Amino acid sequence: MRKSILMLAAVVVAAVAVLAPAATARTAAGETDLVTTAVNAGQFTTLASLLTAAGLVDTLKTGGPYTVLAPTDAAFAKVPKATLDALAADPAKLKAVLLYHVIAGKVPASEVVKLTSAKTLNGADVSIKVQGSNVLINNANVTATDIMATNGIIHVIDTVLLPPAPLKDIVATAVGAGQFKTLAALLTKAKLVTTLQGGTWTVFAPTDAAFAKVPKATLAKLGKNPALLKKVLLYHVVKGAVPASTVVTLNGKSVKTAAGASVTIKVAGGNVFLNGSTKVTKTDIKASNGIIHVIDKVLIPAS
Repeated sequence: MRKSILMLAAVVVAAVAVLAPAATARTAAGETDLVTTAVNAGQFTTLASLLTAAGLVDTLKTGGPYTVLAPTDAAFAKVPKATLDALAADPAKLKAVLLYHVIAGKVPASEVVKLTSAKTLNGADVSIKVQGSNVLINNANVTATDIMATNGIIHVIDTVLLPPAPLKDIVATAVGAGQFKTLAALLTKAKLVTTLQGGTWTVFAPTDAAFAKVPKATLAKLGKNPALLKKVLLYHVVKGAVPASTVVTLNGKSVKTAAGASVTIKVAGGNVFLNGSTKVTKTDIKASNGIIHVIDKVLIPAS
């Protein structure tokens, strides 16, 4: 146990050593705001230019405190010119990318090495990983840290961070996946699209292959009875976002669906089953307003 603690301490010390600021990184007096500090450093001219184009200069000069993960000019030089030109021509997208490099509050190097992720002003998280004596923010190496400004801290990175694509609502996410064409068509027929585009839901989504197992006569009957179709589809929907980590804790229990009837949950052999035999084949497909879990059979309420 003592050996493990000593090894962990060595890793943290090594990481802090890499993240330790250079002699010129701190100034006991005469600190300036984040933007001015970056400009004066001389290696962030592209960043400063893009902050101006995105209308973020005043925010980073007067707001905060913030922690800025600042790509150098060399980092921006790795980005294809066409990509930079496209960002410069789209202020909203440019702003989203730049805010992905900003974290609310002051997060010094000593705290960075304790984290596994951090939420940015973009709304999306960046991952943080200590590898030996290196620290990675997503795929970017941290090369210098704790450059102090009056309203925050700058950590230098060697690669520009690109945020993940914004999440779409549950219906758009299902359509985009390409394996839920039948489900999407039936949601439209049952007039449930608007319902699932709002609110927060967990959807146990049968694939096209799952619907192919349903007798054609049954599908035809559902197609002719909108009320019954709606009830069957809502039997696949649970209110709120229920991740897989929560689903497995409900082993042997039942969950009430939006149709009013409940589905039972069983965990066996590392798999999750609904109503005994319907297998959950993929979990935690995130949408802007909930979660999709994929199932291999269509659920039919007993009534």
